[in-house]
Amino acid sequence: MENLRKKIHRLIDQLSEDELKKTWETVYTLRCDFQVQKAIEENKDSQQPWDFLTYDEAMQYMDE
Repeated sequence: MENLRKKIHRLIDQLSEDELKKTWETVYTLRCDFQVQKAIEENKDSQQPWDFLTYDEAMQYMDE
């Protein structure tokens, strides 16, 4: 794992500011998608048809 961290740091050092910004946007989006997918997987067995989140509840959950 440490070797991978070093590789990532070297890659970051090679990126221009524009490339770094685009990379961050992509990585952040993927991270959010991963969190949503994980939450879905954790709750799919216990979810009932009447269970739902309002938009505000969903957004609050995303900020955690």
